[in-house]
Amino acid sequence: MWDIKINSKDLSGCGIAGIIHKKGELIPGEMIIKAISCQYERGNGLGAGFAAYGIYPEFKDYYALHLMVNSKKALEEVAELLQKRTFLIFNEPIPTKNVATIKNPPRFERFFVKPRVSEELLEGEASVEEDNLMVQLVMEINDKIEGAYVISSGKNMGVFKGVGFPDEIAEFFRVDEYSAYIWIAHNRFPTNTPGWWGGAHPFTLLDWSIVHNGEISSYGTNRRYIELFGYKCTFLTDTEVVTYILDLLIRRHGLPLEIACKVMAPPFWMEIDEMEEEQRELYEALRIIYGGAMLNGPFAILFAYNGGLVGLNDRVKLRPLVAAKKGEVYFIASEEAGIRAICSDPDMVWAPKAGEPVIIELDENTIPNQKSYLKIRPKEVTEDVLRIGYFPISLFAGK
Repeated sequence: MWDIKINSKDLSGCGIAGIIHKKGELIPGEMIIKAISCQYERGNGLGAGFAAYGIYPEFKDYYALHLMVNSKKALEEVAELLQKRTFLIFNEPIPTKNVATIKNPPRFERFFVKPRVSEELLEGEASVEEDNLMVQLVMEINDKIEGAYVISSGKNMGVFKGVGFPDEIAEFFRVDEYSAYIWIAHNRFPTNTPGWWGGAHPFTLLDWSIVHNGEISSYGTNRRYIELFGYKCTFLTDTEVVTYILDLLIRRHGLPLEIACKVMAPPFWMEIDEMEEEQRELYEALRIIYGGAMLNGPFAILFAYNGGLVGLNDRVKLRPLVAAKKGEVYFIASEEAGIRAICSDPDMVWAPKAGEPVIIELDENTIPNQKSYLKIRPKEVTEDVLRIGYFPISLFAGK
């Protein structure tokens, strides 16, 4: 009889966790550290990270650029570029701590800036233009300045990530010294992409931040699609394209959150065929127009923004995801243990269905610069237009 040994592969690796307080009350960093660190076996030490919202109230109206650099020259080039293109109000090294297990980390710096926009723009138009200019600036730094990467660029939020286990990265960046009204965290087990400081999660753009468990097998298609709209993929991982797809669908094209999630994890064609006429026409249009944004492969993702937290599975639910609530606090994680570690008696626990997003937004007017993406926003698109599945061409002009 043959003695065959098969090395098993953990197909559900990577741990994710998120917490949000709907009233905007601050949650101590110790909670998210505990939630992600108890999922220790889901990582292998090649990446971990945290995103925190509400940590820079004194600079709430400025974009907080968290920068990772591997040389003094790269830092100087970024500073020079920011001086030319933005109003730079303050910068400093991001506080870190020596950790025995973290060897030769890159340098981290944070800059608080506002892009230089035309004074003739109205207030709403200026805000849109500022976001567009910041995206262009982030893409330019990541693509053109060797040894420099922007790891977060939103207002009143920041990302802390690197190579190590979650408890090590938390200690290195002193995450326990921060409090936030939204947290997301990641414990990485890379399979198809390298374990390096820039490849750790969360991935971000503006105030979007995302953590991901799984494999996006459509990465090549998604990358080619998103680069048609000016995005530059420089971090060598599939999660990066998901961040840019979110920005394109929701911020630039104005799709409401739930519809954007249905673009990324759509119903199967046989399910669409059985829908009522108006709903069928909508999903047919989404599949045809946004085919390049559909995510294939097993995944569970959490993403956050200045206003909410969202959890989403692939349309077959090939990766675990659990949600819970306790009063005004909501939790989402890879496994219930990550929630029970910080909330032993939740009011409610549930497992989201395949392709059905869990969307938790802060109560209205809770925080400065708060955003809501539950409704469609471009003037050209009405609820009637959306309902019948017809999209005007202006929606896809990349404006």
